[in-house]
Amino acid sequence: MDNKTTLLVLVLVLCHGVAATMGFWMKELEQDKHHRHPMSDKLFLMQHSKRIVKTDAGEMRVLESYGGRIMDRRLNIGFITMEPRSLFIPQYLDSTFIIFVREGEAKVGFVCKSTMVEKHLKMGDVYRIPAGSAFYLVNTMEDQRLHIISSIDPSESIGISVFQSFYVGGGANPASILSGFSPEIIETAFNVSGAELKKIFTRQHEGPIVHLDNSLSTNIWTKFLQMNGDDKLQHLKKMVLEDQHEPDADVDNDDEEEQEEEQVTRLSWRKLLESVFKNDKNKETREKVVHDSHHSCNLYDRNPDFKNDYGWSTAIDGSDYHPLKKSGIGIYHVNLSAGSMMTPHVNPRATEYGIVLKGSGRIQIIFPNGSNAMDTDIKEGDVFFVPRYFPFCQIASRNGALEFFGFTTSARKNKPQFLVGATSLMRTMMGPELAAAFGVSEETMKRVVNAQHEGVILPTPWAQQHVHAHAHAHAKKKKKKKKNIEVTLPTLIRNEVIVGF
Repeated sequence: MDNKTTLLVLVLVLCHGVAATMGFWMKELEQDKHHRHPMSDKLFLMQHSKRIVKTDAGEMRVLESYGGRIMDRRLNIGFITMEPRSLFIPQYLDSTFIIFVREGEAKVGFVCKSTMVEKHLKMGDVYRIPAGSAFYLVNTMEDQRLHIISSIDPSESIGISVFQSFYVGGGANPASILSGFSPEIIETAFNVSGAELKKIFTRQHEGPIVHLDNSLSTNIWTKFLQMNGDDKLQHLKKMVLEDQHEPDADVDNDDEEEQEEEQVTRLSWRKLLESVFKNDKNKETREKVVHDSHHSCNLYDRNPDFKNDYGWSTAIDGSDYHPLKKSGIGIYHVNLSAGSMMTPHVNPRATEYGIVLKGSGRIQIIFPNGSNAMDTDIKEGDVFFVPRYFPFCQIASRNGALEFFGFTTSARKNKPQFLVGATSLMRTMMGPELAAAFGVSEETMKRVVNAQHEGVILPTPWAQQHVHAHAHAHAKKKKKKKKNIEVTLPTLIRNEVIVGF
């Protein structure tokens, strides 16, 4: 076989390989087309939104991921909004839940090893709740909504929905998981009459997120949640030990009925909690140990891992916050100034999920064969994902900064490979082999590869034009000012996260 024939065979094999590869990717994506926007330029935007909870006190919606075998791991992205002084009632999930407090303050109550741990969270805090661990969530603010972004790992789920809640508390709406047991089972378990239990399991009808100041049942929670740790312990012990008291004779019928209902509630709590407080000292010690071992991590308190004149980026992995290591999840936060862009890069270890927190811009994602997979505008509230190994870049609009936050599917340091720029893969590989791969001289290749002096976050021509135009306009304005008038120049400050999606 002569050289020309050999070359022709190689070309045909390569073409077949590229076609097969593209066919594989498109087949995988075609299988999930019912989740996708019909426009191809939205291929990697998450738009299949499902409302999980909606009440007067708040809501939760989830964006479901897809991608089949092209994804090393799927994550669903959740958004929770809670009104001031509201409670997401006690429950456990079939999925690990990592929450990020975007705005407001919260308190999470979390059962770990049969012990109650409470953690106060502020804006920027990250906290992990393992699958199967009971928890509740409270908006502690009097006049501010709570906004939370969460990652939900479907790998542990039972597959009924994007995730499944099992409500410990509840009644008519939502139903408590205890309410499904037969009467004789539940009466025996609580050691109280069916009539008393019926009142407990039918009163709550406000939904999974309730106002704390709205009803008798939630008032009981309100009083409890307002106490400090020691008072909570004493209050629960009192609930366990105190006897029932008859209502005062001089109260009216409404008050008498209210006291009777409250007494039934207290009795059921007492029966349920009797086993919890048999060894108080051991419990207090264990609670302190568990509490000390469960910390949150604040994303906003960290210095950027990278920063230049065009933006900054921060990442948290399992070495920074140990609970992330258990879930195999990383977290990142990026701010690109107006007109700047992340240089084309690849995540060799993880799929990336991103949520636009502020501003607008553009994202490009490339298929393995070098063709364009997605080139689309993004704005505040949009959620995108980038499969592992796929090259991509984000660009801020020329009108303002682009700020986005997200999760990665690895708790190890991600170490993205930047393809172009001062710290790029091409700069590292520069040599005769790289030049030969492009079919140009080594001198030409060096000139092209070394032309960019910035790395990671780069200026764009339109950004530079914007800067020059702004400087020119400012210079003209300054000339009109009197010499004795001080001109205050605008300064670039870190963007605050704003409310709403």
